[in-house]
Amino acid sequence: MSFIENLEPEFATLPEQLRTTAIASLTRWEERLAELNLNIGQTPAFNAALVKVWCSSLFVAESCTRKPELLVDLVNSGDLENVYKQNNYAEKLAQTPVESQAGLMEKLRHFRRREMVRIAWRDLAGWAELSETLADLSHLADACIQFALDFLYREACELRGTPLLADGSPQQIIVLGMGKLGAYELNYSSDIDLIFAYAEDGVLPDRKETTYGEFFTKLCRNLIKVLDEITVDGFVFRTDIRLRPYGDSGPVIMTFDGMENYYQTQAREWERYAMIKVRQVAGDFKVGAQLMAMFKPFVYRRYLDYGAFEELRSLKAQITQELRRKDRMENIKLGPGGIREIEFIGQAFQLIRGGNDKALQIRPILEVLQLLQERKLLAEEDAGQLIQSYRFLRRIENHIQQYQDQQTHDLPKDPLVQQILAHSLDYPDWASFKQELDKVRTQVHGVFDQVFSLSKQDSSTNTSRAGKIWACVADDSELQGYLTECGVQDSAAILAAIKGFKNSAAVRRLTAKGAGVLDRLMPQLIEAMRQVSNPDETLTRILGLFQAVAGRNVYLSLLSENPGALLQLIRLSSASSWICNYLSQYPVLFDELLDTRSLYEPLKKADLDAQLNVLLAQIEVQDLEQLMVVLRQFKQLNVLRVAAADIMGIIPLMVVSDYLTYIAESIVSHVIERAWLMLADKHGLPPDTDNTAIGFAVIGFGKLGGIELGYGSDLDLVFLYDCKDGNAMTNGDKPISSSQFYGRLGLKVRHILDTKMLSGVLYEVDMRLRPNGDSGLLVNHIGAYEDYLKNQAWTWELQALVRGRFIAGDPQLKAQYEAIRNRVLSLPRDSESLKKEVREMREKMRDALATKDKDKFDLKQSKGGIADIEFIVQFGVLDRAALNAALTTYTDNVRLLEGLQQHGFMSKTDQQILKNAYCTYRDFGHKQILQGDKAVIAEAEVAKMSAEVERIWHDYME
Repeated sequence: MSFIENLEPEFATLPEQLRTTAIASLTRWEERLAELNLNIGQTPAFNAALVKVWCSSLFVAESCTRKPELLVDLVNSGDLENVYKQNNYAEKLAQTPVESQAGLMEKLRHFRRREMVRIAWRDLAGWAELSETLADLSHLADACIQFALDFLYREACELRGTPLLADGSPQQIIVLGMGKLGAYELNYSSDIDLIFAYAEDGVLPDRKETTYGEFFTKLCRNLIKVLDEITVDGFVFRTDIRLRPYGDSGPVIMTFDGMENYYQTQAREWERYAMIKVRQVAGDFKVGAQLMAMFKPFVYRRYLDYGAFEELRSLKAQITQELRRKDRMENIKLGPGGIREIEFIGQAFQLIRGGNDKALQIRPILEVLQLLQERKLLAEEDAGQLIQSYRFLRRIENHIQQYQDQQTHDLPKDPLVQQILAHSLDYPDWASFKQELDKVRTQVHGVFDQVFSLSKQDSSTNTSRAGKIWACVADDSELQGYLTECGVQDSAAILAAIKGFKNSAAVRRLTAKGAGVLDRLMPQLIEAMRQVSNPDETLTRILGLFQAVAGRNVYLSLLSENPGALLQLIRLSSASSWICNYLSQYPVLFDELLDTRSLYEPLKKADLDAQLNVLLAQIEVQDLEQLMVVLRQFKQLNVLRVAAADIMGIIPLMVVSDYLTYIAESIVSHVIERAWLMLADKHGLPPDTDNTAIGFAVIGFGKLGGIELGYGSDLDLVFLYDCKDGNAMTNGDKPISSSQFYGRLGLKVRHILDTKMLSGVLYEVDMRLRPNGDSGLLVNHIGAYEDYLKNQAWTWELQALVRGRFIAGDPQLKAQYEAIRNRVLSLPRDSESLKKEVREMREKMRDALATKDKDKFDLKQSKGGIADIEFIVQFGVLDRAALNAALTTYTDNVRLLEGLQQHGFMSKTDQQILKNAYCTYRDFGHKQILQGDKAVIAEAEVAKMSAEVERIWHDYME
């Protein structure tokens, strides 16, 4: 029985129109085996796959018929059924002797054909996953490029001499792979996009004084010829170098400096997208790492770049227009719902967020989509669908190309070839395959439209009324009428404000791209004024914000691309001018407007700590600047969440202060931790310490100590340390005394907290409550601190101690500090003398700080205000703690009031009055700040309440 007759069961599975052709083709192959007396090792897996592969790929059938030994070698060597390791291709080529450029070209082409038959076979037979096929194709290309380059470089150096680096070592070029090669995603008949570079210029010592540029240009041209030229043996890889700087008009190869200058000053926006997948594929990898690092800031901006949506959408529109012109909409790569749309979705998020989220700085699209799913940047269902669709479409793409080894992405039009493609993909006929393909493409295009959609606005801003207002294409009376229809009250003033904004220097400086974004955004904004009760105020506030951030039109792009984010901004701005001021200062926070789930959900202390741990883990110990930037962004982000929830009434006042205090505590704790690691890394550790028992503590006073922080509160801090011997040296390479170590630790903590940067200040730090104030030591030994409090402290310092609370540091010091505070506050005092001193201090403060404006009430300093209540509480604790030590338990005024009432210092009625007044004043203060005002209100608003507080003051303090 012949070989073909053994395959009768496999032939029976073929559609009838394919069976005759397959039998005839395989019969010719069997005859060629017999002619050459070749034996092939048959296995059940081989026999089962042979008919399907032969039928699905003319390239495989013709290659194996013309050279039967090719398939015999693949089968008998075991290569056909084995999974290759990454370096298999390079190892096989290393064993291939080559003596001339012509021999190199011949042997590479034979090698390529053998391996491409293997790859196609394994894919069509279903033996290889898509990931294996793409990786094999990419590794094959890498190995061929490197092998050819090594030979050509040796040959060129022997002929002309060797170019050298400044350190005297031989200089080799760097070969960059772009697109699918760069991402290890090469498709079956893909060309390879290459860019060439070299590190340093120079001149060879040959007779012609050949420059390195000339030497390497000739080397690159030879490399392209070896890979790309079609000979009787075919080609290795079609090679395209048009993605290089300046394209076809640019030099074949450039120096690193030339490349850096180009990408910083002249590169176009689409070149950023191309560079997402760039990877060095051959050459000097050690030197090449410098070049790869240079591309990162070009591709990934430090800010959120929402302009990427517009650029990619525009690029896709150009592709679609070109496909329509050529009647090629059935292109599974570039057509609607094709591979490129999936790649654009992933790339948009990479370009927008990759500068901030380094995890997104990866090349393979499937890994990007998986990350977007995990980060919830794409809906789980959409991301899952795109992942499956990508695999489906890439498999089709490979099968189309494996048929004749042609670089095409168009679905076949010949009915016979359509049947072959459907069969190769395990579909019974073309109709069932096409139905599934159309379904997949529709789903992909739906997600693409959703991600890249503009808000549902009139495409021509000048045709809508809001568009006419912004464009000023009618007379003022008509435009004012339109504004009135949008809900505006003082239409003349608002029209003037809009015109003023439009003619402002910030807007006039916009690029054409930025102006286009604003032209789309402003009609949306004006139209949305119908949705708020105070449109005049809201629009005025937002115009001020837009003017402040106009130079960074990426933020305006965010709002233009995301109507939901614009709506959040409008709602918050309607309720609070503070939000607009805050976003003006820290525009990076615009991104938070996108996600209402996190925007209105401030984090608790444990969650804040967990988030900071993740953020800071990515920063090297000594990278102080990056640490300070990340901490500032963390604070700004979380304060915005608190404010948003506060403004929208989602959380009550007392919780607002809790959340703001949690943020400060978390930051101070991590600042201590990082400052400690920085100093320990440099100087080693003081005796008897480790990274937990550090012998250092931060004590918070005032609003921080009382868990009552507001939005603009500074931090009143005292630094304490404890060590047996201040002269004992640290154990590092650069030892210093323990007392010096703790002094430097305090300085570094303060520096990180209150240094002014472009990204703002973390917190203003006030350390005047330390022993001896500004003239005292920055960091005090805990023993000396107790002695000072007992023997030297003024009464106002003891008052401050009532609200002194351990914030962060060594837990052992926490216990020591709390014991000291308890002992000091519980010391017996003469009640009348104490009362006199507290009263006199309060009167000095009021005279110096209270508002002098008639009919105005300073919430803190006026008579009957917050400070009066605080002084009553502080006097009560200092007066009664000797009899009731429990009064030293808490540091917040509300619970201290409750304790004073429970221990008989004041009546229940007075305690309730003071508590209600205290909370009301603080609520008023929060609201004033959120409206951009000072903590001063009309006296009439709280006249009755302040009179009650004054009465209680007289009862207890006079």
